Amino acid sequence: LRVFEESEGFITAGTPLLEFGDPTDLEIVVDVLSTNAVAIEPGNNVTIEHWGGDKPLRGRVRVVEPAAFTKVSSLGVEEQRVNVIIDFTDPPADRKGLGDGYRVEASVTVWNQSDVLFLPTSALFRKNQKWYVFRVTDSRAELAEVDIGRRNGMHAQIISGLAEGDLVVTYPSDEVKDGVDVVSRETTAMPR
Repeated sequence: LRVFEESEGFITAGTPLLEFGDPTDLEIVVDVLSTNAVAIEPGNNVTIEHWGGDKPLRGRVRVVEPAAFTKVSSLGVEEQRVNVIIDFTDPPADRKGLGDGYRVEASVTVWNQSDVLFLPTSALFRKNQKWYVFRVTDSRAELAEVDIGRRNGMHAQIISGLAEGDLVVTYPSDEVKDGVDVVSRETTAMPR
């Protein structure tokens, strides 16, 4: 995989010269925030994307390391991170060209349920320790209390307070109040 000493010369005992490995027997090491790592368990399914191939690859969590380490983010914030070791479940032929030290993006499935009502987290806001949205009824904003379940950075599960097909206001400004008129600005893809 690597040659550390390319030219002849004197070296001390124990100096690495070469690194050997089997490129068909790869694992993925992903460092995740420790606050996210507590939800990850061995056996969780993983989707591997942006690795350079045509389709996503599949994997499974083998180990969540028990010790965290400090890493400075690109914004200069110290974060506690944990290494998660992932094994590929797809055969080596499906990941042809992927090698040691390559960059990939991995998404770990920590929860899965069918028939879930969800909406963008950008529609949610807190008021008096409760969650609310502005539901659109007859072109008017209507304050609606909702109970949420699981959520990630983009979506939240709605337990109660909304029904399938309800329209909501996303990114409501301070000007949106209960009963105010609203206009839909739905965006659709258009051919060029």
